[in-house]
Amino acid sequence: MTDSPSFPIALDPKEQHILDRLLATRDKLSLLKQDRSTYIKSHDVLDLYEQVIEQVHLLNIIREEHDKPLEQNRVDNVLDDCFQLISLFFLTIGRNNEAPAVYSMTSTIRRLLDHLKEAAFYSPKDLESAGQALDSMQETLKRGEESHSPHLLKLLRNRLNTCRQLLSDLQLSLADLSLELTPTYERLVSILRSISAANTRQKFPSGEVQGFQDQLREIQATMVDGKFLVENKTTPAGQNVATELLNRCLKWSEIVLERQGEIDERFKPTYEKLCSIRSHLEKLSITQAWSLRETDLYDYQRQLDRIDESRVNGNFEDAFGNKADLHAQRTLLYLIRRSYAYIYTLIISSEPVSEALLPVFNQLQTLRRCLLEVKRSGGVSSTRELYPYSMKLNSIDNMRVDGKFMVGADIPEGQGSVNSLLAECFDLNYELRIEAEDNDSSES
Repeated sequence: MTDSPSFPIALDPKEQHILDRLLATRDKLSLLKQDRSTYIKSHDVLDLYEQVIEQVHLLNIIREEHDKPLEQNRVDNVLDDCFQLISLFFLTIGRNNEAPAVYSMTSTIRRLLDHLKEAAFYSPKDLESAGQALDSMQETLKRGEESHSPHLLKLLRNRLNTCRQLLSDLQLSLADLSLELTPTYERLVSILRSISAANTRQKFPSGEVQGFQDQLREIQATMVDGKFLVENKTTPAGQNVATELLNRCLKWSEIVLERQGEIDERFKPTYEKLCSIRSHLEKLSITQAWSLRETDLYDYQRQLDRIDESRVNGNFEDAFGNKADLHAQRTLLYLIRRSYAYIYTLIISSEPVSEALLPVFNQLQTLRRCLLEVKRSGGVSSTRELYPYSMKLNSIDNMRVDGKFMVGADIPEGQGSVNSLLAECFDLNYELRIEAEDNDSSES
C-alpha cells in the first residue's frame, strides 16, 4: 500500500519510531479490510484504533517540544491512511454515530467542496446537503466528548471548520442570486451536468446533447436585452451569475458536440481509469444494501485522490508537461467529481448496523416495503394472504437469543436498529391482519 498523495518533507529522526508503528498498524488495517472470510468484529477495530490514538499522543508531544505543531511529513500521510481506514471500519461495524466515523466523511466533503469552488457552478441544493451533513457530524462530535480522545476530537473539529469555511465561501458566491432567478439557475446547473454525463457515455448520444442545447437556446430566448426578467418585467438580482452560467453551458454544449465523446489520446488512460472507478461506484450505489462493505471505498478514495493531486496548478498534463485542452480537462474533472459524489452518497446512506446483521436488516427492510405496499394498495382480502409475511417475521424473531441477534458468542452492533425494524414489521402485519378480520366479520 502506498502513502496518501502528498509531497512529503524530510522526517524528523525522533518521529521514526512513530512512523514504524503506524506503518505496522496500517498494514494490519489493510489485511483486516481484505479478509472476507468473516465479518469485521468491533474489538479488532477498537484495538487498532487505540494503537493509532496512542501514536497521535506521542506525535503531539514531540512536535510541541520542537514548536512545530503544524508540520506535515510522511508520518501525517500514513496517519491519514490509518484514520481513513478506521473511520470506514467504524461504519462497517455499525458505529456510524461515533466520532471516528466522521473522519472519512470530512475528507469526501472537503474534496467535493474544493471541486465545487474550482468548477464555479453549483446549486443551492448542493450546499444545503453539505451543510446538513456537517451539522450532523458536529452533533456526533459533541456526543463523543466523553468517550473519545481529545486529540482525535481536536483533529476532527479542525477538519469540520475547514469544510464550514469552504461552504461559507460557496454560499457567499450565491448570495446575490434572487429567489426568482434560482429555478432558472438550478435548471442551467442540471443541464450542464447532463451534458457532461452524456459526454462520458460509451456511445455518444448526439441527439440528446443537441436536445440540451436546444433547451439552452430556449432559455436564452426568454432574455430581454441580455437580461433575465420575472413576471412583472423587473430584473431580479443575480444576473451576472446566471448569465455567466448560461454562456458556459452554451460553449460546453458546442465543444461536446464537436468532439462527439472522443477525448484526447494523451489522456485516454486516465479517462478510462476514471470511467472504471465511476462505473464500480455506480454499481455499488445500486446494490449497496447487499454488497457494500464500507472499507471497500478506501481504495476508490485513494485512487481518486492520486489522480486529482497529479494535476499541476489545477491542470492535467501529459508526459511532456503539455496541458490538456478544455474538453479533456473538464471531462476528467467531471468524472472525478461524480465519483466523489458517489462515495459521499454511499457514506451518508450507510446504516448503523454491523455487516454481520446486514442480511437480517436487509430482509426486514424488504418485508417492510412489501407490507407498506400491501397497505397502500388497500390491504388483503383474507388473513391467509399474510401467512408468508408472518412466517418470515417469526423465523427472523426466532433467531434472537434473549432479545438479541447473536453471531456465535458475539453481539454485533446495530441491535437497536434491527429490533426496531422488526417491531415495525410486526406492527404492520398486525394492522393488516386486524383489518382483514374486520372485513370478514362485516361480510358475515
